[in-house]
Amino acid sequence: MLNSDELRLFLAVMREGNMLAAARRVGVDHSTVARRLTNMEATLGARLFDRSPRGVTPTPAAFALVSHAERIESELLAAMSSVAGRDREVEGTVRLATPEAIASHLIAPNVAALRARHPRLTLELASESKVASLSRREAEIAVMLKPPPRGRFVTRKLADYRLGLYASKAYLEREGTPATRADLSRHVFVSYIEELAGFAEMIALDQLLPGASIVFRASSSAAQHAAVAAGMGLGVLHRFAAAEDERLVQLFPESAPESMPGSMPGSMPGSMEVWRSYWLVMHADLQRLPRVRAAADFLDEVMRTVRDRL
Repeated sequence: MLNSDELRLFLAVMREGNMLAAARRVGVDHSTVARRLTNMEATLGARLFDRSPRGVTPTPAAFALVSHAERIESELLAAMSSVAGRDREVEGTVRLATPEAIASHLIAPNVAALRARHPRLTLELASESKVASLSRREAEIAVMLKPPPRGRFVTRKLADYRLGLYASKAYLEREGTPATRADLSRHVFVSYIEELAGFAEMIALDQLLPGASIVFRASSSAAQHAAVAAGMGLGVLHRFAAAEDERLVQLFPESAPESMPGSMPGSMPGSMEVWRSYWLVMHADLQRLPRVRAAADFLDEVMRTVRDRL
């Protein structure tokens, strides 16, 4: 029969892609990983990995085993946290993967409140444009721009927010302020590197102004914000971030009508604003862990606090 240590090593190899990295991850030597994998294959009567000088390649048997191994791993973690939680505070580490703007402007400025409530809980904030894989345990919780299409995930909407078209005061003094949408064709823009954007929803400029003349691209929303503020061109920025920057002016602002509560699919007619949504996503097997619940509750609280800025 397989044991939990063997399954832990198996999952480490699946997630790392090679035995050496897996050995470092779990704190054993390479030969121990190789030996235990061989024992697992003998117990199962099936080959789990094809070995080669370049590393290991999972077989269909490995992919069939991985979901069962992850459920066992999650149950063991939940059991440990449940027992430990009877006598101790919420503790441990939770990795939260989020888009850059919400991490920098909404979560990080409020994280001291989480520390005050749970001093033994460490939050790791991974702010990237790419989508983190919860299945591979790259993070326990993710904030995404749309729910994942499949998988054993718990998903709920955190909040709706707006993007707007901005320029710096210096740029408008130099190039003139557009009076109509047609005037925008005479201006240059800042936007994303499309192939590096984790979500299609990140690229709002194409929705507002297809064919706009783009003179600067970046995978980072903070870099785009800085370029627009420095006078590089116009750009579609997060309203909650741009409102904090006195160098910026919003062009063609328009408030949402009362009849449009909740998530707004796209931009309003005649508006230069775009609505998007933040979704909280976590693996179903981890949602009961006290440290994960504490971090998810913190996110809900932050969103309620800043909702008027979104």
